[in-house]
Amino acid sequence: MERKYVYADNAATTRVLPQVLEVMTPYYLEEYGNASSGFYSFGQRARAALEDARARCAKMLGCDAEELFFTSGGTESDNWAILGAARARKGKKHIVSSSIEHPAVRNTLLKLQKEEGYEITWLDVYENGIVRVEDLEKALREDTALVCVMFANNEIGTIQPIRELVEVAHAKKVPFFCDAVQAVGHVDIDLHELGVDLLSLSGHKLHTPKGIGALYIKKGMWITNLIEGGGQEKRKRSGTENVAGAVGLAVALEFMCGEEGKRERARILALREKLIDGLLEIDHVRLNGDRERRLPGNVNVSCRFIEGEGLIMWLDIMGVAASTGSACSTASLDPSHVLLAIGLPHEIAHGSLRLSLDVDNTEEDVEFILDAVKKTLEKLRAMSPLSI
Repeated sequence: MERKYVYADNAATTRVLPQVLEVMTPYYLEEYGNASSGFYSFGQRARAALEDARARCAKMLGCDAEELFFTSGGTESDNWAILGAARARKGKKHIVSSSIEHPAVRNTLLKLQKEEGYEITWLDVYENGIVRVEDLEKALREDTALVCVMFANNEIGTIQPIRELVEVAHAKKVPFFCDAVQAVGHVDIDLHELGVDLLSLSGHKLHTPKGIGALYIKKGMWITNLIEGGGQEKRKRSGTENVAGAVGLAVALEFMCGEEGKRERARILALREKLIDGLLEIDHVRLNGDRERRLPGNVNVSCRFIEGEGLIMWLDIMGVAASTGSACSTASLDPSHVLLAIGLPHEIAHGSLRLSLDVDNTEEDVEFILDAVKKTLEKLRAMSPLSI
């Protein structure tokens, strides 16, 4: 009998949906033309597929097709949005962001600070992991070039009041960029209603293969290019277009943002609540981040008297794939900057556990995870030199 193994790290990446792979396959094997080779029918069909995918993605996101630019994923989109918007506003050298941004945003801002003389104001997120609107109001200045606040945090899952923050920024005529990599497909987003000027997303967080993403650039918003070359994507993002990826992204968005996807969100939310309730019954376990304003599948807890890395390794042995936090910083031995930002001391932040559920997870998975976590914590605490 095959040993059960539960994948509960969907915030890191997701399984490709069968219907996504099915629709992509012809663009690798049959219709593999270059979308920029438009003088013959093979390339024209690829171009038509690309533009059809763009229109379908835009419809699901609530924007116009000409406002959506395909990229290689979230990191590229984040870098392009920040560097492009900042450099387009010459003479303005101040940026406001939150203290819990993803490394793709945080490190890009630090690069601007170190290499180009920008000043960054990091907004507090308090114990619940949420930015306060009044703090943004106080932080804005005459020389503020950009506000960067993520839609939902990749570690603790907290959802920010983006619409209210956008209104504050726009009142001072400051553009607003939102990293929505963790949010798109998992919460309702209508870009024109939301009001942001720039928004990033990544396909592999919502069941496409890795290597496709997009940047929304609101009509009238000008940013400089990040990648120069052959002038693809309306001369804004050069590089041979990933037609298969774009087609797959359209199908994934249609599923995740459609009625079936919304029903799945409600089911996943119920699983999340069951998982949180069970974990909080264990001694010395606390929930990180706001319980209500968080992604449907996100659970992040701190377990005292253990090291998170040991917990993850033992859970793997027990048959559960989990993480301590961002998949982009797992090689670091430093405690999570997100957990430190919500006020956790180093010794508690080191014992963090992130479990992220998605469409493949079941109630039986939750029971299995709870049993594995309880047994693993008992084992590790019995061996720990730390006092309980």
